[in-house]
Amino acid sequence: MPATGNHRRRKSGSLTRGFITVTAGGAALALPVIGATTASAAPVQSVATVAKTVAPAAAPAKGIAAAKATPSVYSVIAGDTLYKIAVGHAVSGGWQQLYQDNREVIGADPAVIHPGMKLTIGAKAAAPAETKPAASPSTPASAGTVTYTNDLDGWIKESLAVMAQHGIPGSYDGIHRNIIRESSGNPKAINNWDSNAAKGTPSKGLLQVIDPTFKAYHVSGTSMDIYDPVANITAACNYAAAKYGSIDNVFGAY
Repeated sequence: MPATGNHRRRKSGSLTRGFITVTAGGAALALPVIGATTASAAPVQSVATVAKTVAPAAAPAKGIAAAKATPSVYSVIAGDTLYKIAVGHAVSGGWQQLYQDNREVIGADPAVIHPGMKLTIGAKAAAPAETKPAASPSTPASAGTVTYTNDLDGWIKESLAVMAQHGIPGSYDGIHRNIIRESSGNPKAINNWDSNAAKGTPSKGLLQVIDPTFKAYHVSGTSMDIYDPVANITAACNYAAAKYGSIDNVFGAY
């Protein structure tokens, strides 16, 4: 018999297992790495390839821009003034900003707005559609001076413009209604028979103001003559605003 040989079982290649921690997108990922002692071991996939396959890098997050406040459209009603609308809607910059934002709609006179007029609230003044060439030195720009007619309509409109500058509330209709009741539109009207007259301070002018009240509520920029239509209206509206909130709230003797 042939000599008995020593048969040894060939040892399989030992595997060495380890872990490599790969960070993908901020999360720790433990990946096994297999090392072989024999040439027949499967090739090891690169860490970068595995990381990319398992957890692709997330696209960088974009900051979310704050939504801009959407402008609103307000329809003017009877009794409205720019001051009243600006206060009621908390317009930043007050009635002046509201006027600038809607100047093309309102026109040259901020005191004249009409029921049904559409005003934009909460938007900056619209930029002009196209850039106009600057006026040449030989062509001075127009000052855009507003002129008022010398009648009841003009006096009320001029008074409203002054009131707007001083934040005094009041509307065309409210002023006109009270003037017709108090003086029938006569700027030289005087009351010589009521209790004020008995005290020596008769009511005078379009809105029948007594001298002490006129002096106390006179508005700078207007005449010191109590019979001056604009001065009389403006002082009376200033007084009515202090006592009643607005001349619009006056429907009788005040």
